[in-house]
Amino acid sequence: MIAELNQLDGAEPRTGVLPTGSGSAVWALDTTRGVIGGHEAGGAEALLDDDERRRASRLLRPGDRRTYLASHLGLRVLLGGYLGVAPGEVRLVREDCPSCGGPHGRPAVAGGGVHFSLSHSGDLAYFAFAGVPVGVDVEGLPSAEAVADVLSSLHPAEAAEIAALPEDGRRAALARVWSRKEACLKGIGTGLAEGLAEPYVGSAAVPARVPGWSLTDLPAPPDHAAALALRTP
Repeated sequence: MIAELNQLDGAEPRTGVLPTGSGSAVWALDTTRGVIGGHEAGGAEALLDDDERRRASRLLRPGDRRTYLASHLGLRVLLGGYLGVAPGEVRLVREDCPSCGGPHGRPAVAGGGVHFSLSHSGDLAYFAFAGVPVGVDVEGLPSAEAVADVLSSLHPAEAAEIAALPEDGRRAALARVWSRKEACLKGIGTGLAEGLAEPYVGSAAVPARVPGWSLTDLPAPPDHAAALALRTP
């Protein structure tokens, strides 16, 4: 597992070799940048595929659309670096959903070659790359109202842990739980389709053990939490 983040800035990234075995690489991006990995953020749409452009067009708030375009440009820049192709030549597909078999499972590169995961929150995006299924998630601190709304949807032990904390510690605890759980569910490929109760990831400073996955917290800016889940043999 990793202890620090690579920063994707305006220069072409030096991705190095693709992680293998239990290795992984995680990158962070400020999505407000005008140049991302050597490419103008304003020209991101030209490098995306039809599905990505359709998804971007459905976002009504300019900030949401900008974040989507910037993060997907960043994803293509990094995937292109690892695969040795231009960003616009990266072909993305969807794996079958492990729950229903439909074509809406984990995003993947056509033909394989690398597993990846993308998450964004506000103006921040995280990317994870590995030789095995991987999930990454970054979350801003939720509001006190969100804590109250979500608590009953969590694993009963997680809900009890958070409820037992002083009120001023509950928001950070929920952010830890949410980022850990989302990272695992992205790695599995189900997302939130089956709810928030499983897997149990814990709210303490160290994540709980999740069978089949190596789960760790990632460095994150103040008022954020981030986590990485990596499939184990």
